[in-house]
Amino acid sequence: MGETSSVEDEFDEWFIESLKIYNHIHEYQLEHPTRAIEWTSEKSYNSDKNEILELLLPLKLFADDNQGLCAERDFKVVHGGFSDGSIHCLKHIPGTRCVVTNDGFNSNLQVWDLGGDDCDVIKRTGVLQLKSASSDNGVKIAPGLTGGPCVLHGSQISDIQLTELTSGKPLYSLGKDIPDLLSSLQFVSGSVFLACACNGDLYVGDTRKPSAPQNNPAGGREGAHWCMGVKTDLSSSDPSSCSVARLSSACQVVVSDLRDLRAPLCQAQLHVQRKTTSDDFMKVTWAPALDNCLAVSGFDGMVQIYDTASWRPELMEFQPFFIHRGHMMSDDQFDTSLAVVTTHVWHPSRPRTVLSAAVDGSVHVWDWVDKATASC
Repeated sequence: MGETSSVEDEFDEWFIESLKIYNHIHEYQLEHPTRAIEWTSEKSYNSDKNEILELLLPLKLFADDNQGLCAERDFKVVHGGFSDGSIHCLKHIPGTRCVVTNDGFNSNLQVWDLGGDDCDVIKRTGVLQLKSASSDNGVKIAPGLTGGPCVLHGSQISDIQLTELTSGKPLYSLGKDIPDLLSSLQFVSGSVFLACACNGDLYVGDTRKPSAPQNNPAGGREGAHWCMGVKTDLSSSDPSSCSVARLSSACQVVVSDLRDLRAPLCQAQLHVQRKTTSDDFMKVTWAPALDNCLAVSGFDGMVQIYDTASWRPELMEFQPFFIHRGHMMSDDQFDTSLAVVTTHVWHPSRPRTVLSAAVDGSVHVWDWVDKATASC
């Protein structure tokens, strides 16, 4: 009885605090956990186990100057469809109404048409049956940024390939015997891409050149599993202007740029207490509309926001300046020990707006209060 009262008191305290620290916070409840989320304009594409939904965000979120005049406070499903298998990875192809998915168990890619104003059904339009040396954990996908619709994909460094979606024709293949498993993949320009191996090594490749990618080892840093987040400036023709953050299962972040990926610009030991032994949900992302801000999730029921401006080249522990704990308070039983965030994404243009999901099926969109722009 006493323990229940204590948990309820914790929820009450968080609820009162939330009125002060959020401009907005909205929740949508799904039957199954969401593993992948993609933004486009003011909408988001997110997968719910075997379901793909296109959700329109609550219009209340965008009625900044007329809060009292907007009645729409809920997410709205505008398009939806079902997949034969689960969906572990989902990427939107820029400039199209198309997404590409993978089930996390083989190398095949499913291509989907998201529909338009005359149809609310998301339909599968094709399957790319690809060969991979090691696809037990599925493949990672990065959408092409220029030219016709295409995707870069692979399960390990050696089988990274660029494939045209309309024909299934390979446009580029790495073709080097590098068996390191792939954890993250992203273009930093129209042709230059970054690949992060699970062991923390970074590879820089160029789809215009068949030469071996440049290897940048993690350098013996702690953590059995690594992933990366990349902040790019697509308006710049110089890909070296991008920042790379590598997150390890030991809760360390190493920040570098393409000018010298071997030497960290700064690094930090995060203030995180792991609630899960799985590395499947680890994620680090840069805020696209803020300087020096990154978000980390996948270790527990929180999304933590850090300001890297104060980080140093030497490894030190740093505290987050904002923590979203809403998913820990979503469950009816308020059992915070079971809550784990499965994914999160920043809004592409709203500086402090983040969409996040958790294992209980909850999806939150939240916008924290900027305290006189003291942070970031």
